[in-house]
Amino acid sequence: MASAEKNLSVFSTDELPDISHRRFAILVSEWNSEVTEALFTGAYQTLLQHGAKPELIIRGNVPGSYELSLGAQWFAQRDDIDAVIALGCVIQGETKHNDYINHAVAQGLTNVSLKTGKPVIFGVLTPNDQQQALDRAGGKHGNKGDEAAITAIKMIGLQQQVYSFQF
Repeated sequence: MASAEKNLSVFSTDELPDISHRRFAILVSEWNSEVTEALFTGAYQTLLQHGAKPELIIRGNVPGSYELSLGAQWFAQRDDIDAVIALGCVIQGETKHNDYINHAVAQGLTNVSLKTGKPVIFGVLTPNDQQQALDRAGGKHGNKGDEAAITAIKMIGLQQQVYSFQF
């Protein structure tokens, strides 16, 4: 289903794990702050709603979405961090900068996740214009920050399942 027809804040919350003892890092790009602050609010509130403790949620700011990968690596390398949520917004412009940035960030966050074995969630909007970004940051299509937080919770649950399975 195209995201133009989907509310990003509607998802299954069946069988979510207990996250009351889990520590999350939320990285927020300062670029396009009107959008990224709304994404942060969505992610933070969703974590709290599902049992995370405020004192176990750490926020880090990076200048732009490109810097999310290195910031995510720094947090993911910490033994006390269970999952990293990276939030940003790269809006299509007159040049192809967004293609390069979005690809680099997606690849970088994937590499961090694979290197550390921890969930590193891609919560970066890649809209064509400002209105599409706002629609996906608490507007008519919900909030991608909510979705990113639920994804982090579900990946922690899967990790628990995989590593607790006994033969």
